[in-house]
Amino acid sequence: MKWNEISIHTTNEAVEAICNILHEAGASGVVIEDPLELTKERENWFGEIIELNPDDYPEEGVIIKAYLPINSFIGETINSIKQEISDLTHYDIDIGKNHVSTTEVKEEDWEQAWKQYYHPAKISRRFTIVPTWEDYQKVSSDELIIELDPGMAFGTGTHPTTVMSIQALEKIIKAGDTVVDVGTGSGVLSIAAALLNAKNVIALDLDEIAVESAEQNIALNQLQEKIEVRKGDLLNGLEIDNVDVIVANILADVIIRLTKDAASLVRKNGYFITSGIIQPKKQEVQTALIQGGFEITETLVMEDWVTFIARRT
Repeated sequence: MKWNEISIHTTNEAVEAICNILHEAGASGVVIEDPLELTKERENWFGEIIELNPDDYPEEGVIIKAYLPINSFIGETINSIKQEISDLTHYDIDIGKNHVSTTEVKEEDWEQAWKQYYHPAKISRRFTIVPTWEDYQKVSSDELIIELDPGMAFGTGTHPTTVMSIQALEKIIKAGDTVVDVGTGSGVLSIAAALLNAKNVIALDLDEIAVESAEQNIALNQLQEKIEVRKGDLLNGLEIDNVDVIVANILADVIIRLTKDAASLVRKNGYFITSGIIQPKKQEVQTALIQGGFEITETLVMEDWVTFIARRT
């Protein structure tokens, strides 16, 4: 089978939105080439060892690569992606150069391309994300391992918004909690919640590819009995009371719309973790959370991204 590699030269600010567009278009995975990775200071206690080649990264901006199966509709799909990316400017998202190019690749080349970008990464005090093909041994007795296969789509779980979401879950999840993961994607946040001994986890996503990807990753981590994956439009129609934690790593504008429904589902003193928020949207989301009946208990910041831990009052 042949694949079309689509490459978009853009900005950090636009990464989350463009990745979402690519996933909705049927991309089988996303690679993010960010030159900030070359100079990022990594805390020693994370134990992260990654060898990066500067030649793989742009001098400025960010390059996002995704893979689409070549079929009779590939031309229309790519044109639609280009238009949706251009339309992001209507939401005050800086898309930078927005240079889009495409290349045809064979399946065996595509499968190997993932491995040069994806290695074990310790992303919090306890969590390490490990690709399925790596032989990794725990370095401490309380370390928690999440196995992911990036070929299943939705990235590697090491984007700042995902990392901060997992760090937030690690701070507040208690054994026996009920957790709802809105816009689950790969299922990585649901997996993290289950490994932290949440009793019940509901993973929601409107995208069928995401639902399939989450189900496969959850099975890979042998957590099917704890996590239920559902196809759903945000929290619409979800019938469940006294949720302990809702986590949403999605676009800021969607979080704002979601806040009222989250407040109606989360128990008093329960938590709403919101991530995927770019700095220019920070105040807008914070205001919506407070007006929705939440108190911001902690704000996490990584690069240009913000994550709120909010408690329902």
